[in-house]
Parts: sequence; C-alpha cells; structure tokens
Amino acid sequence: MPSSPEMPFESSRETIAEGLRRETVAAIRLLDAEDDQDLRRLVGVARKLFGAPIGAIALIEGDKVWFHTRCGIEARHGMAEHSFASALVHTPDLASLSVLDALADPRFAAGELVAGESAVRFHAGAPIMVRGQKVGCLSVMATEARESLDTSFVDELIELAALCGSLFELKDEARVRARMAADLIREEWRHALTLEAGRVGSWVWDLRSGEVVANDILRQMFGVTAVNPMHIEDLSAAIDAADQGAVDAALAATFEEGVDYNVEFRVGSTARWLIARGRVYQRDGAGKPLIMMGVMIDVTEARESAEQTRLLLRELNHRVKNTLAMIQSLARQTLRDKPDPQQFIDAFSGRLRTLSEAHSLLADRDWSGINLIELLNSQIGPYLARPPEQLVLEGDDIKLPPDQALGLGLIVHELASNARKFGALSTLSGQVRVNWTISRGDEPRIELRWTETGGPAVIDRAPAGFGTRLIERSLDKVLGSTVKLDFPPSGATAEISFRTGDA
Repeated sequence: MPSSPEMPFESSRETIAEGLRRETVAAIRLLDAEDDQDLRRLVGVARKLFGAPIGAIALIEGDKVWFHTRCGIEARHGMAEHSFASALVHTPDLASLSVLDALADPRFAAGELVAGESAVRFHAGAPIMVRGQKVGCLSVMATEARESLDTSFVDELIELAALCGSLFELKDEARVRARMAADLIREEWRHALTLEAGRVGSWVWDLRSGEVVANDILRQMFGVTAVNPMHIEDLSAAIDAADQGAVDAALAATFEEGVDYNVEFRVGSTARWLIARGRVYQRDGAGKPLIMMGVMIDVTEARESAEQTRLLLRELNHRVKNTLAMIQSLARQTLRDKPDPQQFIDAFSGRLRTLSEAHSLLADRDWSGINLIELLNSQIGPYLARPPEQLVLEGDDIKLPPDQALGLGLIVHELASNARKFGALSTLSGQVRVNWTISRGDEPRIELRWTETGGPAVIDRAPAGFGTRLIERSLDKVLGSTVKLDFPPSGATAEISFRTGDA
C-alpha cells in the first residue's frame, strides 16, 4: 500500500522533536546534581507524600535511563527498555503513571528496577517538561505492591514534577549566563587590545533613545572616562564649536538624502582631529532613520603635514569606506538572520572582531599580507578549551595578500564559532585538523581542508543561514576560488581552494 504523503513530514517532525529533546537532556546533564539540595528536597517531599522509600528524578538519554537525583537506590544508570521513565516520556499526552504491582504488569515486569536487585513493585510518577520537551520523570517507588492509590496524591506529584522542570530551566539558564559572562569578559579584553592596536573607534547610535554604544577607543578620542552608556548629546558637546556646523550638515545630508556620513572635526577638550564615516542601516516604514553606525579614526598626526595629510586621507577614505561597506553588509545580513537583539549582538560582535583583528595584523605589516599559520591561530585559538591538543595545523606557511587574508579570516571565524557552539570544539575530546597543500607555479594555489572529529554526531543539518552563506561567499572576490561545506555524522568539513598571490 503506498505511503501517505503526510508520512515523510511526520517522520521529519518526529526526528526534529527527538533532536530537541536530546539537546535539552544534554544541557541538564551539564548541571551538577550530586549535591543539588533543591532537587533533593523535591524528591524528599514526593517520597513523604506517598510514604515511599525510593524516589528519583530519571532522565531518558537514548536507550539509557540516567538517575539524575536519587534516594533509596544505588544505581546511576539503567536500560530504558521496560522502564517507567521511558513510558512516561514516549507516551503522548500521558500526564502520570501509577503501577500498583509492576511484577504483574507485562510492560514493566522485565525492567531492571523490577526484575533486578531493587525489586520495585509499586511506582507513581509524572513527566518532567523542560522548555516544552519531555526529558524524564519524577518517580516514587516501593518494594511492596499496593492495592489502591489516592488520586489526590498523584495530582500533587504532577505539580512537583512541573516544579522540577522549572528548577531545571532556571539552573540551566544560570549556568549559561555564567558561562556567557565569563566568555564576554575574555572577548571584551581581546577586542579592546585589537582596537587599541588598530586605533579605530566604532559606534552604534540608536536615534530613538539617543543612546550611543561605543568602544573604549572612541571614548578615549572624546576624553570620556565614565563607563555609563553615552548619549549623543555628550558627544555633540565635545565637538569643537567651529566644526559643529559641518557635523550637523553631514548628519542632515545622511538623514535626508541617504548619503554616507563623512565629516572631519576636532574634539574641543583634546584638540585631536577625527575623521568620521557612518551610514543609516535601519529606517522605519516612513523612511525615518532608526539606527546609525560607523567608525572614527584619529588623523591628528596626518594633519600636521599638508602633504602627508593628502596622502593619508586618500588611503583612509578608501580603507574606511571598504571596511564600512563590509561591516554594513555583515550587520544587515546578521540582523536579517538573527532579529533577536542578544543573538544579533553575539553574532555580529564576533564577525566585527574578526575584521578588526585582520585589519590590525595587516596594518602592523603595512598591508603587505598575513602568514597563513598566524591567521589560523588568531581565529581558532580563542575557541579552544584545551589548547594546543584540540588544533592540528599541517602544511607549509605562506603569506596571504590582504583580500585573501580578510576573506579566509571570516571563513575560519565562522567555522571555529560553529565548532565551539555545535561541533568538535564544544567538547574537550573534540579536535579540529586544518591541512593544506600549496602548488607553487605561475599561479600559486592553496587547497585547504577543515576537518572536525570527536564532537557530537551531526544528526540534522539546519537550513543554510547567513553564517553558512558567509563561509561560501567570503572569497568571491578571489578569482578561481571555491568553498565546499559538508556535514557528515562524524563532524563538519570544509574544502577551500583559491589562487593566491599579489593579483
């Protein structure tokens, strides 16, 4: 009989749901449960309610049952087959499970807790829901069968299981926030050093609130020492009065005509000359500007010599314009892919940092290029939890021209970021191997392969997002370049090929 057209869709939906459930269980497994007094109290209340000697919070993990928190039993693990927890998790719409004599119930008689040393006969349990996923159950058990059960006790057990799910969500959120805070501190430190080396100030202006988010370099340029959020009026007041008209005119042209913001002015308190470039990248339905972003560069030394100023400004205008265009594109595409503000900040700051680091390395070498090994280490190193074992580089070093270095830097950043979130670098046992060969002829060519091993198995590949498109298109400007991504179960791979040289 032919399959119903809905069956593939239903199968896919079930696969995705199971994947989400497993991810949720994996997150819970990261929590330290041995000494979690809150969960132990919950189990204790459930035991007292039923007068049962055994209580446990059991989670289903593949074909295993993991007793996350337990009282009255020694086992930490068991088989999911014929288990009470498996029945509660995998039976749709099952709000509770009461078994008065498990030995007489063919569903559970062969289970380890019933047929084994624990000799469980009575069971009452309710499923635990975490972020909409059934992950396990809160159970009470006894070694003697019972003839009846007060249903009001079962209702109380369901409430306790719901409270248990809420506790898991809160504890996992606290763990994630603590890790993000630690990562943010490290990233901010690295970001500050990079921008200081490049002497580039960056800013994002919310025109609705007037708040300006800026890095420390820009604060120093304006002589601002306070760490509180800045307002546009603070920056406007710092501009030399003689240059305020030019700044206002440049802003008006940007808002009304849509041209790029481009102006040069002095800061009154420091007498430093700054060149500012910016662009409105978000407007409302009526065309009113909402968000503006840009960069500033200190050009004081350049202005001290008229001839040097002309040469430097031409170079700065070219580089800043190209950089701003790239940042604008990254911001727009990232915002489209991740509309949530926190997700946008996380994704965009990493890509902006990658550009800043590559520009700083190029600037230190007068834009002559970057060595391949140095570029790989700078982009992958921050994501290693166990350096240097987690990174293997194999190949002869070669200097990359600026275009290849910027494009490859963005690709490697996205690959490393994804590996840290989902792939080999998300576990201590994972490893990234990057090997390459160089054909040295009239047209030197690099064939580079990225391979992840030892990480979580790739179950389902999500639809291509901006990160994937960024990987595939970052070398578009390099003639003859190709980027091929693959996601076998063993881990992500990428094959990158491009001609390199001064062309």
